[in-house]
Amino acid sequence: MKSKTRRLMIALILVIFTASLVACTAPAATPDAPVASEPTAASEQPVVEEPTAAPAPTEAVMEVQDFITWFQYDEKNEDPASDERVGNAYLKKTIPEFNAEFTGKWNWVNVPKAWDKMTAELVAAVIAGGDVPDMVELGGQQTITYVNNGALQDLTEWAKAQSWFADLDPGAVLTCTGPDGGLYCIPTAERPALTYVWADAYPDGYPTTPEQFLVEAERLKAEGKFAWTYFGSTAYDGSGAGRMVFALISSFGGKYDDGQGNMLLNTPENVEAITFLRDTVAKGYQPETVFAGGFVEEDSFKDSSAGAIPTGLFGYRYINPLTAPDGTKYEKGNENDMLDAIAAGDVIMRPMFAPEGNTPGCNQDIQGFGIPTGAKNVDAAYDYINWIMADTARHIEFVVGPGAGFPTLKSAQADPAMQTPFYQQAAIAINSSVCTNWAGSLSRPAEAAPLIMNTIYKLIKEDPTLDIASELQKAQEEYNANN
Repeated sequence: MKSKTRRLMIALILVIFTASLVACTAPAATPDAPVASEPTAASEQPVVEEPTAAPAPTEAVMEVQDFITWFQYDEKNEDPASDERVGNAYLKKTIPEFNAEFTGKWNWVNVPKAWDKMTAELVAAVIAGGDVPDMVELGGQQTITYVNNGALQDLTEWAKAQSWFADLDPGAVLTCTGPDGGLYCIPTAERPALTYVWADAYPDGYPTTPEQFLVEAERLKAEGKFAWTYFGSTAYDGSGAGRMVFALISSFGGKYDDGQGNMLLNTPENVEAITFLRDTVAKGYQPETVFAGGFVEEDSFKDSSAGAIPTGLFGYRYINPLTAPDGTKYEKGNENDMLDAIAAGDVIMRPMFAPEGNTPGCNQDIQGFGIPTGAKNVDAAYDYINWIMADTARHIEFVVGPGAGFPTLKSAQADPAMQTPFYQQAAIAINSSVCTNWAGSLSRPAEAAPLIMNTIYKLIKEDPTLDIASELQKAQEEYNANN
């Protein structure tokens, strides 16, 4: 009995001893419990990391966005003989400057578009819901077509909040204003029409009345010269309706509309102006190239076989090289040819002649920026427009570059850069004229222009025996039938 009790006591002691050993031994590592590393030095203690809070969300970094524009210029075209070399060079210089100023925000990407195709292409893209640029370069005469097709955004509220808006020329603002009173473009440069004149061809000064012009034209014809050359073709969708033809008609006191959106062609003033033009054509006071299209009519001014050329202010860029009546040559082959000829006094700039008692008229056009309907980065367009308009130096740089006109900011017109012989001569012509946009209140200028020009061309060239009033009446009735 004692031995059995003794054996039980020994077993119990062994169990207790084993349990105490287990309690004093570290548990084996498991996948869910990290194993503490041994201290590397006597002073180091195991580090137990406290749980940390989740990191605070950081502000989203804006990804650089492409700012897409449609200009008729191409910064990649470095051909010095290109008609658009001025605009091409301007974009080549300023695209990197804009991108540097808006680093991390905008990347300006220009897509070159043909000047005579841009309007139709943008309207088609808007109607189809396709890709459109963030900003488009435009002329005042295209604005109404864009507006009628819902292709431009109304910029009134934004523009009026800008510091430069109050400084804009009211006439330029009017050219960007739609039928509903909204502002659909920002005018950057005014481009009135005038007449470039070889001073030696008109030693007594360019005529101020139609009667004086006929006398001078007959004199020049006897000398084997033409009195003038001009855009008289039906090319480019009736573009001629807004060129010399409108300057002549408006100088006679005529116009194309009644101020209420209706075409009004059959007026005594219009009939008188077209009768005068028909007479000059019959007498051969202009070269035949005026009816050819393709701007070949400019060649007769370049070689001074024609004494004058009514055209837009910016037309000087395309009329080169030049040979003056006395044989002086201006042969750089760029816009400086005309500028040099003006500075030398060989070329002067004058208004259209007008009947006694009338003020000469001319077409007023502008260069401007519009933001298409559906543009993805409207803020980029706002930044660009402010970049041009809020800085006088940049505004003038644009005006003397691709703007090719007078500054629309009135304060900039007094800048020294505007006091060159070119601008001084231009001011003589413009300050003696009343310039308005040829389309007036017509809401469908793209339809009106070819109708008007085709009718006038038929009357002065195709069939000069037709009754002028009757043909004008037919044309206006055709247009107004769709009002």
